[in-house]
Amino acid sequence: MSSKENPPKKKGCDKGIVKRFKMRLDLIFDYNGLVNQGATCYLNSVLQVLFMTKNFREAVESHCGQDQKTADFHLKSLFKALKTSETHTKDILSILGIRNVYEQRDAAEYFENILSMVNPYVSKIFKGHLRHTMRCSEGHVTSVETGPFWTLPLSIENPSDSNKTYSVRDGFEKFFKSSTVSEMYCDQCNEKTYSTIACKMEHHPEILTLLLKRFEFDYHSMSYTKNDCCVEVPHTLRTKNCDYELYAVVDHVGSLRGGHYTARIKSYDDHNWYVFDDSYVRQPNPQSISHMNNERSQSVYLLMYKKSRAPDQPEEEIKKRGGIKVWAS
Repeated sequence: MSSKENPPKKKGCDKGIVKRFKMRLDLIFDYNGLVNQGATCYLNSVLQVLFMTKNFREAVESHCGQDQKTADFHLKSLFKALKTSETHTKDILSILGIRNVYEQRDAAEYFENILSMVNPYVSKIFKGHLRHTMRCSEGHVTSVETGPFWTLPLSIENPSDSNKTYSVRDGFEKFFKSSTVSEMYCDQCNEKTYSTIACKMEHHPEILTLLLKRFEFDYHSMSYTKNDCCVEVPHTLRTKNCDYELYAVVDHVGSLRGGHYTARIKSYDDHNWYVFDDSYVRQPNPQSISHMNNERSQSVYLLMYKKSRAPDQPEEEIKKRGGIKVWAS
């Protein structure tokens, strides 16, 4: 074959490259998975949430030093690799002190561990502060305690409705309701008296994380059990100071010892929801998306909400999003 006959063949090859490049551009918002190192789905799920939380990822990338003994350094390396391809979590496992990769662990525990280990500037968007104030029956303040939190734990015991569905909205309101305790000493009254404890959110975090307490210790069986009751999840939570919009969910299916974690996250880039299941990343089916404004699920475990509205924004904006009001502290 002469050299004159070669160009058409090369031209066809070039068209194929261009076609593949265009296909890649069409999928520019594709995301990559994380390798399950054994039973590390609990870690993969929370790492994907952190990666997909734009402000957190940018803080890791811009405020990470060169100290290889820090969690920040390894998170930055992981995020860099995750932008282009599926990657492993061996370095993160090591820095977290996880040696047995075949042991099922708690996603919420390692979510908090990571946030506690990174630079405070990096993790501050997840940190809130609660203030607990105790008053005696005469109204005297007997103690005030303020402390930070990464997650708000909501008990899901005894759903109130006939369908045995737990409402996150009700649980969130209940968390901030005053409780009564007895036999607490008051210096001003100079005696023990009934007291009330009020909880208020002193600082509203940029990202509010709710932990549904599905795993509880059963004193009858003397072991931990899982509560699989159905949970109603609102798309929007409204407090007196700001509104929060749901953008990430960590799910758990199966038993306490043999379950599996996945994450569903709304992209900051294209505003679509994605399912992160270890190495596999996909978009949920259209039916799932249509119910995201008021979802019912037996698998939701961690719920992440981002601030979406300042107090002075109009009420109509909430109605347009199908939001649910939750008047809490």
